[in-house]
Amino acid sequence: MSRFLANVLMADCAASKSIIQPILNFGLRFYVAYVFFKSGLTKVDDKFQVTQSTKDLFAYEFNVPLLPSDVAAYLASYAELILPVLLVLGFLSRPAAIALFILNAVAAYSLAQTDFASVVGTWQHVVWGIILAVIFAYGPSKISIDSWISDKWRDRETNLLIKLIGIIVLSGIGYFLLNKYL
Repeated sequence: MSRFLANVLMADCAASKSIIQPILNFGLRFYVAYVFFKSGLTKVDDKFQVTQSTKDLFAYEFNVPLLPSDVAAYLASYAELILPVLLVLGFLSRPAAIALFILNAVAAYSLAQTDFASVVGTWQHVVWGIILAVIFAYGPSKISIDSWISDKWRDRETNLLIKLIGIIVLSGIGYFLLNKYL
């Protein structure tokens, strides 16, 4: 009995590692993806075109550093629609998490420069940033396409191939969006 309690309370608990951690990780991924996806939907119309009001917000209210306001509006809108889907599926989870982390940091900075800034809004961005950092640091866990791919193909050549395919897919999406909307 004491060995059981020691393993559950102090050491590496098998039940926690195989059941609780993957479910908790998926819940965190789903929560933060829901928040960002919902935000992305407010920036586009029913045909997934960035609205004029979104462009105006980025031009006159949000102070996005280093990017022209139109580019920032398109990047933020489509990143908030594409990256959460990748997070929920657990495909390219770490790149999606770090990209959303950066987007969140820029949004928090931009929000702090506006009249809309509030303590609650700031803390929401902090919580989302922590969740995204945890997802990036620990990976997507067993409930993910990344885990399935990793389990199926452990050798370096295949992992490199999967990463290369991911880069090509994301580059293609980016190229399409930039050519269509800029």
